[in-house]
Amino acid sequence: MQPPQDINHSSGQPGDTGAIACPQCGASMPREMRFCRACGHRLGEGPAEYTETVRLGTDTAHGARATSPAYLPPQGGPIANQSNWNYPQKKRRKLSGMAWILIIIAALFIVGGVMSALRKGGFRNAPRITVNAPRSYFGVNGFDEVAGGVTFDNVEPPGGPADKAGLVGGDIIQTVDGHRVTDSDEITDLLRQTPIGKTVEITYLRDGELKKAQLTTMSEAEFNDLQRAYRGRPEGRGYFGFESNRTTKIADPATKTYGVRLDYVERNGPSDLFGLKVGDIITAWDDVPIRTGDELLSRVRRAVPKSSVVITIVRDGQIMKIPVTMGRA
Repeated sequence: MQPPQDINHSSGQPGDTGAIACPQCGASMPREMRFCRACGHRLGEGPAEYTETVRLGTDTAHGARATSPAYLPPQGGPIANQSNWNYPQKKRRKLSGMAWILIIIAALFIVGGVMSALRKGGFRNAPRITVNAPRSYFGVNGFDEVAGGVTFDNVEPPGGPADKAGLVGGDIIQTVDGHRVTDSDEITDLLRQTPIGKTVEITYLRDGELKKAQLTTMSEAEFNDLQRAYRGRPEGRGYFGFESNRTTKIADPATKTYGVRLDYVERNGPSDLFGLKVGDIITAWDDVPIRTGDELLSRVRRAVPKSSVVITIVRDGQIMKIPVTMGRA
C-alpha cells in the first residue's frame, strides 16, 4: 500500500497536521483518518474516522476559512451512487383485468341479494325473527307453502298436538286462531305469539273440503319428551314391506279417490303376504286418512309389531278392506 500524500505540506516534519489525499480517488481529508470517506480505501491507523467530519471550506458561524478545502466526491463515485435519489423506485402494483372482473361480479351478487331481500320484505320482517325465542309446537314434520295455505307431509310424534287434533299429512292449513296463513314464516310467527298450552281453532282443506279442528299447542320440552318416548319404546316399530319414496299421491275429484298408490311391494313382506299388490291405492290406515307417502310410513312405524291393522284400498275401482298383521322393523 502506498502512503497517503500530504497535499498541504511537503515538509513532512513532525507536528504537521495538514490534510492528506486518498491515493485511490484523490479525495482530501484529515490525516488522522483510517479510511477514505469518498471511496472507503484504507489509509492508515487512527481513531478519528468515527468522530471527525470533513471540514467545509468556510465556517458559516465565524466567517473564517477552514484549514482544508471542502471536498465534493464525484457523482460517479461509490458513495455518490448510494444517495436515496439514485435508488430505483418500486412500481406500484396494479389490479389485473381478471381481478376487476371478479370484483364486479361479486358486487353484482351483493346488489342482487339486497334487492331480492327488499322485494320480499326481508329487512322489514327480520326484526321479528328470534332464534332462541320460546314458541308453541304444532306437532308436524315441517311446513311447506302451497296454493291456499301451508301443508306438511306427516304428523309427529304420536300424541302430539296435530295428531290429537285429527290432522294428517297433506292437509292444507288456512287459518290459525282466526289468522290467515299463506307461507311457513307466517305460521311460525303465529306459533311464537301463541301461548304454550293454548287451544286454537284450525281451519284446513282436505280433499277439497273445508274442515275445522281444535288444537292445543305444547312446549318444546313436551314435544321432545314425546319424541324420546316414541323412539325408545320397548316394543319397537312396525314393518309393512313397502318404500315411501316408491308411492304416488292420488287426488281424483271425479271419482273422489284420494290416497297413496303402491308402486312397489316387497316380496314376502307383510303387505305382500296379506294380499296387497302394486297399483293398490291405500286410502285409510285403521280409518285414519292416508294422503301422503310420508304419512303412510309414519303410521307403519307407530304400529305395534304383531298387531293387526285394517288397510282400506281401492283396487280396479273397488273399495276393499284388508287386515294385515304388522312385522317388526
